[in-house]
Amino acid sequence: MNLFKISWSNLRDKPLSSFLSGLLMTLGIAIISLLLLLNKQLDDQFRRNIRGIDMVLGAKGSPLQLILSSIYQIDSPVDNIPLAEAERLTRNPMIKTAIPLALGDNYRSFRIVGTNKKYLDHFEATVGQGKLFAADLECVIGSRVADATGLKIGDSFAGSHGLDEAGEAHEETKYKVVGILNPSNSVADQLILTPVSSVWAIHEHHEEHEGGAEKGAAVAEEDHDHEHEGEEHADEEREITSMLIKFRNPMGMMLARGINTNSKLQAAMPQIEVNRLFELLGVGVETLRYLALAIIFVAGISVFVSLYNSLKERRYEMALMLSMGATRTQLFTMLLLEGLVLALIGFVAGLLISRLSLWLISGYVQGTYHYNLANFGIQPEEWYILGAAILIGLVAAALPAIGVYRMNISRTLAEE
Repeated sequence: MNLFKISWSNLRDKPLSSFLSGLLMTLGIAIISLLLLLNKQLDDQFRRNIRGIDMVLGAKGSPLQLILSSIYQIDSPVDNIPLAEAERLTRNPMIKTAIPLALGDNYRSFRIVGTNKKYLDHFEATVGQGKLFAADLECVIGSRVADATGLKIGDSFAGSHGLDEAGEAHEETKYKVVGILNPSNSVADQLILTPVSSVWAIHEHHEEHEGGAEKGAAVAEEDHDHEHEGEEHADEEREITSMLIKFRNPMGMMLARGINTNSKLQAAMPQIEVNRLFELLGVGVETLRYLALAIIFVAGISVFVSLYNSLKERRYEMALMLSMGATRTQLFTMLLLEGLVLALIGFVAGLLISRLSLWLISGYVQGTYHYNLANFGIQPEEWYILGAAILIGLVAAALPAIGVYRMNISRTLAEE
């Protein structure tokens, strides 16, 4: 006697109740699986990109906004800061490295970041094709930028003002691609990197262009000495967006309070802000997780009710099977298999739905923020979900199935 085949036939005979039980199990497992996938990948992305960055120096404002814009490149910069002031504060002997960042432009929504070689070294990004930028308006592009835009070595392009693709293009000055980075699985993959002086040159040229012929004539009338003084004054007023700082030792954290108290700049601690962000997100995640567990529990009740009613309706059929030589253990096992099949169907369908949901979310995140969340591998915690689903299915099936051992064959057949 093929118990599995009989169990499957019994489930097919009650399509509505079987579908409801399987659907509830599927929804609960899908929610928990999706939360595990998102939590793992977001945590990996956030932790990986802040590794080795102890402090971000920038303009006064939201520290979280400063972290998101300077490290993760997913928010607007707070404001610019004077380069001279930033360099003065970072001369402290407790600071090991200070990497300048100058933001403000994009190309097809990929951010153009003015920085130096230390930025690439920090994220372990290496040039796969071409060379590293060495002069103004030279740039290297991340692997995702190259894939999405089709830019190649030697191509030129005009950046757009702001972080929106629809911003005004700087058509009068163009960047030249001199290198393409190897994939580093970091934020560098989605950036266009150029010297800080390139960003200054682009915007100075843009301001001169906007000034028109009158401004050009006025500049031409200046004598050489005054012109030289203007250049020195411009150097003093150079601005950047922020600085990524690494301390020589943990004692460097004391600098943050002094900067926030005694200067016009802000020192934000990435680890603190990211932990705070995950705490805020964690409330919603925990709520959804408890909701999913409740749905799975309700699914177990649904399986129990379905099999209990099925047992009542099939008492005569089971009595006949017992009279024809089937054992009570075989019938008990048959009912357990029904619960097991529903649990396995719910688990497999739940994983498929969670992966489909992740694919949709990843498409949105990649299109908006250029982060890739498409890691569809099985998480170790999901095997625990499988075990829990099987346990719930077996327990829900075992409770009504115990009635098989109390069945009176003669009375059941006589009643029918």
